Amino acid sequence: MVSLLWLFLGSCYPQFMNDVELLGSVIFFLAILHTFSVKRFQTLARRYPEGSVLENLFHLLGEVEVVFGLWAAVFLAGWCWNQGASSAIEYLETRDFKEPLFVFVILVLCSTRPLLNFASALLEAIASRLPLERTIAFFLTALTVGPLLGSLITEPAAMTMTALLLLERIFLKTSSQPLKYATLGLLFVNVSIGGTLTPFAAPPVLMVASRWQWDLGFMLQHFGWKAAIAIAVSTLVVTFRFRKELAQIGKDSAARNVAPKERLPVWVVALHLMFLILVVITAHHLVVFLGIFMFFLGVVQVTQEYQTPLRLREGLLVAFFLGGLVVLGGVQRWWLEPLLMGLSSQALFLGATALTAVTDNAALTYLGAQVPGLTEVSKLALVAGAVTGGGLTVIANAPNPAGYGILNGAFGDEGISPRKLLLAALGPTIVALLLNWPGLF
Repeated sequence: MVSLLWLFLGSCYPQFMNDVELLGSVIFFLAILHTFSVKRFQTLARRYPEGSVLENLFHLLGEVEVVFGLWAAVFLAGWCWNQGASSAIEYLETRDFKEPLFVFVILVLCSTRPLLNFASALLEAIASRLPLERTIAFFLTALTVGPLLGSLITEPAAMTMTALLLLERIFLKTSSQPLKYATLGLLFVNVSIGGTLTPFAAPPVLMVASRWQWDLGFMLQHFGWKAAIAIAVSTLVVTFRFRKELAQIGKDSAARNVAPKERLPVWVVALHLMFLILVVITAHHLVVFLGIFMFFLGVVQVTQEYQTPLRLREGLLVAFFLGGLVVLGGVQRWWLEPLLMGLSSQALFLGATALTAVTDNAALTYLGAQVPGLTEVSKLALVAGAVTGGGLTVIANAPNPAGYGILNGAFGDEGISPRKLLLAALGPTIVALLLNWPGLF
């Protein structure tokens, strides 16, 4: 199908094949359509014998994490065909792949048993102070404190830890699809805005903070307090809506007499926390955090009796997804930049919120940072819109593919529906939108 489309466009519109930016935008659009069509590929896979080549092929095409990496390869193949491999390689060498690799390292590290046990104990300690049923209190705490921790340990780390804890405590213990989608949409939105208390944790903020000289005080004044209120309001609403189902999950767990988690040696947990801190501190230095990760793998080997299998496959798939987004996102400037610059602050805010759903919000703010002459109001509107819309789709925010990869299996054979995710995220997005509206506060 891809080959036929390629040949048709190349034969009918030769200039299309020679215009790299136009080619990249068409392929980017096709990749977005693909993300909303993964269920169709999964349905096709079930028509073929289990284990056959076609069954495996359609299952692969039905994996959201594969989509952008696959279409990026198609884009690069077209570039090589028309302008030569050296030109395509030169472009690749201008791309910054630190973020995909950082998310890979963080996902693998934060999914280890010692760190998950530590995060679970921390959230349980906070939840125990609330005068609520245990599961309801944990749900409320995990979806407020977890995303807000993203401002310290980075959003990818917060997404990974919170998603894994919710998988164990909520998603695997209920068959309620409305509860699962509401939780997923809330998680994605909360993580997207929860990293805005500091200038180094949220990818869209990180892209502009140093260039625009936004420090900790600036972030707390213009974004942080709004994010905290939005997270609290949205989480309270969802918790109240599903309080009966959450209470039932707690009763079922109590009836099964679930054994408490085995306590791990303090030195093991402390060692893992040290590696997490080191990776977060060196997030801007690819060679350094990858080197730290190599040492971490050695520690995991030594402490096997306290470990569960590492999530290497999930981490690699997420990195592949984000890498493809980096490749395709680099050639969207020709239409994004004039579109953003022709808008008023309110229109820019709404436009950034909408555009974030179809392009990574960090790429959006990065492009905005390259444009000279942006007013302070426009800068605030751009970043506010980018983080507000970061939960609407899988591709809207860099940590989302990590959460998707962790939770997708809990939604049955068909996995997460992009349409249902969008609808579930609308409520929390509207709350964040109202609180971040330019000039309102």
